Amino acid sequence: MNAPEKFFLAALPDVQATPDERRLSIHQVGVKGLRYPIAMFDADGTVQHTIAQISMSVGLPPEVKGTHMSRFVEILEADRPPLTQVGFTRMLEEMLVRLEANSGRIELSFPWFIRKAAPVSGVSSLLDYDARMVVEKTEGQYSTLSLEIVAPVTSLCPCSKKISEYGAHNQRSHITISTRLSGEMTLDELVRMAEEEASCEVFGLLKRPDEKWVTERAYDNPKFVEDLVRDIALRLMREPRIAEWTVKSENFESIHNHSAYAEISGRND
Repeated sequence: MNAPEKFFLAALPDVQATPDERRLSIHQVGVKGLRYPIAMFDADGTVQHTIAQISMSVGLPPEVKGTHMSRFVEILEADRPPLTQVGFTRMLEEMLVRLEANSGRIELSFPWFIRKAAPVSGVSSLLDYDARMVVEKTEGQYSTLSLEIVAPVTSLCPCSKKISEYGAHNQRSHITISTRLSGEMTLDELVRMAEEEASCEVFGLLKRPDEKWVTERAYDNPKFVEDLVRDIALRLMREPRIAEWTVKSENFESIHNHSAYAEISGRND
């Protein structure tokens, strides 16, 4: 900032910096619903570009009237390398310094793409997943990092298979895995946990031999919605890099006009 700009700003009143007499602290104040391009490393170390919906907030002391809203966007505008989990935590630390705060939170929600090979033909395609990263710090505590993915999978009903002379009804399911981490972990690893415990995973592109494979794979691996969350929960319970977790499954039923749903939560620490 040059000298004329500094003089111009100094001449303007700063209302938000004035004292507040109501003496009520605010737990979170900031910006929400901000869409912004971000670059991140995927599991192979390749940079992936995506668009994130961002929320950034800090705690406000009772004696302060308002926070500096423009500084949140300035933090995003800073020139920085592709985002890593360590870099994401540093962004929070930078925000707390810039906003003179002792607590804060940054949330990124974005589509995440994984390139997958079809099971028989090997044809390659991208599949999209909903992902969320949250880093937050409460006063007097260490910062924590949380990851969440929503993975589409196939589930086939064990009851339908058992009682039918041929065939079984199946559906597309959305598995949500939410985690608070105690060690570094990738979004791709959470996706694989969901896909490996489903009746079958889904693909962006399949040829006829692949369609045969996924149909038979699901038929040979039937899962209730209860099976899905229990089997994934067992995987999460054995993972030392996860401190706290929730797994949900919503099965969009093919024979009903409603969904089947199950959810389990737990802690590993």
